Amino acid sequence: MENNSRTYLQPSTVAQLANIELKARLIVEGFITGLHRSPYHGFSVEFAEHRQYQPGDDLRYMDWKLVGRADRYYVKQFEEETNLRAMIAVDASASMKFASAGNISKFQYASYLAAALAYLMIKQQDAVGLTLYDNEIRSYLPSRSKRSYIQEILKTLEYAVPSGKTGTAVALNLLAERISRRGLVIILSDFFDEQESIITALKHFRHKGHEVIVMQILDPRERDFDFGWDATFKDLETGEEMVTQPYQIRKSYADAMKNYCDTLKRECLQRGIEYVLLDVSQPFDTALREYLGKRTRM
Repeated sequence: MENNSRTYLQPSTVAQLANIELKARLIVEGFITGLHRSPYHGFSVEFAEHRQYQPGDDLRYMDWKLVGRADRYYVKQFEEETNLRAMIAVDASASMKFASAGNISKFQYASYLAAALAYLMIKQQDAVGLTLYDNEIRSYLPSRSKRSYIQEILKTLEYAVPSGKTGTAVALNLLAERISRRGLVIILSDFFDEQESIITALKHFRHKGHEVIVMQILDPRERDFDFGWDATFKDLETGEEMVTQPYQIRKSYADAMKNYCDTLKRECLQRGIEYVLLDVSQPFDTALREYLGKRTRM
């Protein structure tokens, strides 16, 4: 069963599923299967009351002391606190459309991951919102914890189409001003923008008192530039095309990309910002574990 569930952490498998709600649910279920204990327990819960045992209740919450004093079985009922407010920001600019042979696009990966994160948070009764942006904020759903709210988030993700020029720094600054209450901000992007401006925008969130997780999503070919001997490159934002021989610059490109990612990571960590580098061939549990680690430390 565990192996079957873990297949739904693979991007290529998830992409074949019918709709984004199913994608989100099966990613989360696959993730939970891989954990020794469910993250649905142990997160800031307060004791509420006893109630009579009903078939199907978890026996771990049976109050055996009370059972010993009464003629009936009782379980402890807990009421979860909504002590986390999260905003998931997804880069929906045209550069996120890129997908090399055999891989899903960066935007698909970000969308499925955002859906799974939102689904997991709502299940934990945390408040979660969604922002889609390019060089401005295109969609903004404020953070809420109501269970039915997940449908609005998933619908927004499912019908989104990446377009427009990249303006990560501008859009993130706008978002930082828009979020009124402190919480957790998770940003899913390739971060292909002027790096100094991005760092300044991330500092804006920290100045406002937010915790931040940066998830940089890249295609494997954007990291190794292994496009073979001859290739035609098209700018997804301008449509401009260029024919070149990638092998001639592969090493220098790969070195420059590694330096870019390393610098972004270093700048984030110096400011207390979590950073994780993902590529679209990686299982989704890498990112979900990063979130869970941050969640338990808050």
